[in-house]
Amino acid sequence: MELRRLKTRLKTAVRGYKLLKDKSDEMIRRFMGYIRLNKTLREESDGEISAALRAFMLARGMMTPEEGMSAVAMPACALNLKAETDNVMGLVVPKLSIEEAAAKELYPYGFVTTNSELDNSISRLSGLMQKIVRLAEVEKICNMLAAEIEKNRRRVNALEYVMIPQIKETIKFITMKLDENERGNLIRLMKVKAMIENNKAK
Repeated sequence: MELRRLKTRLKTAVRGYKLLKDKSDEMIRRFMGYIRLNKTLREESDGEISAALRAFMLARGMMTPEEGMSAVAMPACALNLKAETDNVMGLVVPKLSIEEAAAKELYPYGFVTTNSELDNSISRLSGLMQKIVRLAEVEKICNMLAAEIEKNRRRVNALEYVMIPQIKETIKFITMKLDENERGNLIRLMKVKAMIENNKAK
């Protein structure tokens, strides 16, 4: 009974190991896709932020500090961050999006005391928000997938190197014991038969 139970358990463990291994491979494939996307978004965002900040520094250099502060003190529009969830290989991950309220104008200041570099900087930064939010979402997904892959890898290793070998070893031991008992019974039967034949011969 124990041997039968262990064989069923081994079959389940091997099937579970294969499923976890397939899941792990697919998660790694998706993780690599997100890593590439993250790299692309980060490079694009870094380049655009640098350009916008350069334009902003030039604009500040051509204005007095008071003019600069008053120009950017009031935002032109409000941004609402919408947070939802998505499912990636059974893992609940965030899904972020920006809902931008309609703005009357992109530039919330008068053009008398400002310059074109400030306009350029504001324009670049306002177009960058969607990309930054997408980058934050992808980075969080990458972190969550990395943690899940590590957890899954530990499960796979536990099955491959601990549980399955232990079950196989126990099955081997029980099988050897049963074979030994079977041989012992066979030898006893042969001895009994030989004794009966000797008695008949006498």
